[in-house]
Amino acid sequence: LHDEHDTGTNLVISAIHSDDNLPLKMAPLIFISTLITHLFGGSAGREGAALQLGGSIGNGIGKLFHFDDKDKHIMIMCGMSACFSALFGTPMAAAIFSMEVVSVGIMYYAALVPCVISSLVLIDSIPSFGIGNAVRISVLAILCAGISILFCVMLHQSEALYKHFFKNPYVRVFVGGCIVIVLTLLVGNQNYNGTGVNIIAQCIDGTVRPEAFLLKMIFTAATLGAGYKGGDIVPSFFTGAAFGCLFGNLLGFSPALCTAVGMAAVFCGV
Repeated sequence: LHDEHDTGTNLVISAIHSDDNLPLKMAPLIFISTLITHLFGGSAGREGAALQLGGSIGNGIGKLFHFDDKDKHIMIMCGMSACFSALFGTPMAAAIFSMEVVSVGIMYYAALVPCVISSLVLIDSIPSFGIGNAVRISVLAILCAGISILFCVMLHQSEALYKHFFKNPYVRVFVGGCIVIVLTLLVGNQNYNGTGVNIIAQCIDGTVRPEAFLLKMIFTAATLGAGYKGGDIVPSFFTGAAFGCLFGNLLGFSPALCTAVGMAAVFCGV
């Protein structure tokens, strides 16, 4: 069912599935609002802006040339791929991501082995496969499913709470900014502001703090729930990586591998 109050990336995806309007003005607005979010330390990614920016431009070009609905939907995905590729410098991943993000649930098994190999190529040492290690990874996957559910609930509930207590959207944004500032002061560093890509690198080394995954979810929920713009994909990578690293350290089982598994599992779950 389409939610009439869907905004941002949800609106882009629903526009591909149906004939929903995707306004061209989303392009400059999402660019400026995401810039403001990152400038003031909001916990969010950049990929949401790329998808919305590219999608709205692609839809605008489709309308300009009077494309039919099918071709207009393709133009939206092309725009998403173009901006995603320009932002992250990963053209092949951008192309596949834009096609898959609008059809969650369809799995092309021919790509499974290549994707697994490519995702693990940066890990120095992979533990040998055995019953014990397989059970450990399975337990991690199940826990990551729970983490992804918790993350989604926090994102939705934070938005609902903001709207319940602060009806005015400008007040919500102000209060949300204050909350992020207070959280940053309480933590004592800026590890959980912005995308946090540098912390993911620490996770691979096995040196991240145990509570990092929970703090990132709190910071992201406080930021996006208040109405600040940005993506939740990189924060989900951060959360999964930090939780996987914690799991690996607690069990003494390849934190690097657990980080990679956590990133993929939580991202897919979210």
